[in-house]
Amino acid sequence: MQFTDSHTHIYLEQFDKDRSEMIQRAENENIDRFLLPNIDLDSIDSMHQLTEDYKGKCFPMMGLHPCSVDADYKSVLEQMRLKLDENHYVAVGEIGMDLYWDKSFQAQQVEAFKIQIEWAKELDLPIVIHARDAFQEIFDVLDEVNDEKLKGIFHCFTGGEAEAQKVLDYGNFLMGIGGVVTFKNSGLDKTLKSLVPLEKLILETDAPYLAPVPYRGKRNESSYISHIVDKLVDIYEVTPQEISDVTEQNIDSIFKFV
Repeated sequence: MQFTDSHTHIYLEQFDKDRSEMIQRAENENIDRFLLPNIDLDSIDSMHQLTEDYKGKCFPMMGLHPCSVDADYKSVLEQMRLKLDENHYVAVGEIGMDLYWDKSFQAQQVEAFKIQIEWAKELDLPIVIHARDAFQEIFDVLDEVNDEKLKGIFHCFTGGEAEAQKVLDYGNFLMGIGGVVTFKNSGLDKTLKSLVPLEKLILETDAPYLAPVPYRGKRNESSYISHIVDKLVDIYEVTPQEISDVTEQNIDSIFKFV
């Protein structure tokens, strides 16, 4: 039985003191692949270093996080596009929109999102979408650019039934499920149970953020996938092995590891 943490920032400084031990703890919980979403230009070197240190286990993405979009976004994207042409990445991500903290660069977020979607189509890669307080704005973009080439992940999916149905309607998108599903009042468990088949899910932590119960509010890490699996076992009334079988098949169907 194996699992993949499909979205984890374990290259960040929060893990500098115990990174190897943290990865070992994850491996002890049968987590043998770690997909690394990029954030900005500053995160690229440490992400690449981790990929080198753990070849065949850590796999990088390339993209500009919406919270890092500012007036200089076009210059940043030009540099990231060069990286995409020089290296192998499993996805364009993490990209999308975040209107929770700051709306002053909303128009730039939209444009950066569209540009990176076109990269993914051109390179036949999935996109990994960050959506915070911006589901409708993201759907507006996807409705405009959706075609048979568009595929990807709604990372850290936290929407309700209406948002889940919209994602399902696109056809070529999966939902990344992390620690939020364990939160008592999130409502995500009810949305999944009523509407979303296991065949549309992959597992993630978003470490070091959004740790599941019983670690909520503390540093998240990839080994905590086990708590997400336990919750999905309860929701779908299946075994951990079935969660592994289905989610690993989902991962392999959308990401290209070679």
